[in-house]
Amino acid sequence: MIRQNALWAMTAAAQATAVRDGEISAVELIDSHLERIAEVNPQVNAITQLLAERAREAAAHMDRRRAAGEELGPLAGVPFTVKETTAVEGVPTTLGTPRFRDLVAPADAPPVARLRAAGAIPIGHSNMPTLVLAGMHTRSELFGDTVNPWNRSRTPGGSSGGDGVAVATGMAALGLGNDSGGSVRIPASFCGVTGLKPTTGRFPADHRVLGPDDPGPAAQMLVTDGPLARTVADLRLAYEALAGTDPRDPRAVPVPLYGEPLPGPVKVAVVADPGGHGVHPTVRKAVAAAADALRDAGYDVREMADVPRLDEALEAYGRITVTEFAPTWPVVRKLLGEGGDRYIQMAMEKTPPVNAAELTKLMGAWLGIRRSWAEFLDEFPLLLGPVFTEPPVEPGLESRDEAGRERVAESMRLCTVTSFVGVPAVAVPTGVSDGLASGVQIVGRAFREDLCLAAAQEIEDRLGVLTPIAPRPEFPAAAR
Repeated sequence: MIRQNALWAMTAAAQATAVRDGEISAVELIDSHLERIAEVNPQVNAITQLLAERAREAAAHMDRRRAAGEELGPLAGVPFTVKETTAVEGVPTTLGTPRFRDLVAPADAPPVARLRAAGAIPIGHSNMPTLVLAGMHTRSELFGDTVNPWNRSRTPGGSSGGDGVAVATGMAALGLGNDSGGSVRIPASFCGVTGLKPTTGRFPADHRVLGPDDPGPAAQMLVTDGPLARTVADLRLAYEALAGTDPRDPRAVPVPLYGEPLPGPVKVAVVADPGGHGVHPTVRKAVAAAADALRDAGYDVREMADVPRLDEALEAYGRITVTEFAPTWPVVRKLLGEGGDRYIQMAMEKTPPVNAAELTKLMGAWLGIRRSWAEFLDEFPLLLGPVFTEPPVEPGLESRDEAGRERVAESMRLCTVTSFVGVPAVAVPTGVSDGLASGVQIVGRAFREDLCLAAAQEIEDRLGVLTPIAPRPEFPAAAR
């Protein structure tokens, strides 16, 4: 049930304003969300480690600061969830595996620290596929399955599915996930919320898991932390808080949040079926609705045949990542639990590792593909396309058999290639079809998240906001 006057149902922007202005206390805001979590989380299993007392203590401290006349941040009191991959000081970073249940983080990861600095309060860790490797569906060996609140026969997506569900159902105003090929955008789309995958280097991060060793170059380049929110305006607030530099991450660069305005109507390339591999009619309809919204807003919207070098990019992505990952696979697969290794094992059998000479050649191809995309986006500053070329699929399809794995990999292809080239993208809802949320993504030039957010805002203004929602007790048959 949605109580429209409930504090948890307010936007993050409205929550923060109310706390800063003294209309509500931060403690009241946190308590409202804790009540919502108690009501909803047993139905959807999105929040894994509830930080109730820590959140209340942080909120009480904020209330004392406001009473003393201190100025509070732009996200004052706003609760957010944090994916189980990402460190929260004093809390285990489990990655969903029993082996790491006691892996207590000594400090906040950079994005958690930045959200805290803006006044936001972590309220809990959120579920994900085990080690982010068990598949797209959000099921972890340690915490079990997370349920799509629109239809429990469909996956909420992943790997940041816990955050998508928590935000969609009002258990948190913001979620902090990460994305290396759709892991923020897919759950945003499947759950009816917005999500941002930033440009590589826009947000500081620290993705070390055990000890001082960093991951290899592919993981360094592909994985980006990103926020989820119910509205584009809230997503923008999170973007502004997360961007910047940090000495813990020399990759993060001091690029302005907002670039120079572009002359004339901004050109948008529309590609509903990247690579010509097929697209579901529901998804094509969502892309068309978003294109019409942008035309109505004054954008120069043009249908295009395809995006640059899609199939070549997908092949290179697979070979580079598998080659980097292969040496650790015999050990890692033991942490995934029964059946948890199927998704990666099938990928490795289809795309075996390459030798050093071939890897060097692939790294050169990677740069060439990035150049092709930069040239494409120089002509078309924005690209409109699907997040996933099917409606939400059944849980675990990608791990069931080779056909299921191929179907999911094909459907997320635009997410994969845009992560590979490191450009920003915003997932934004477009409506509901057959009882399921639908959405699209706006892809932009490197470090022009502002253009993506502005276009997403125009789509949202015309097509509406879908959440917060209550988990549905009855689930209609979903489209395939």
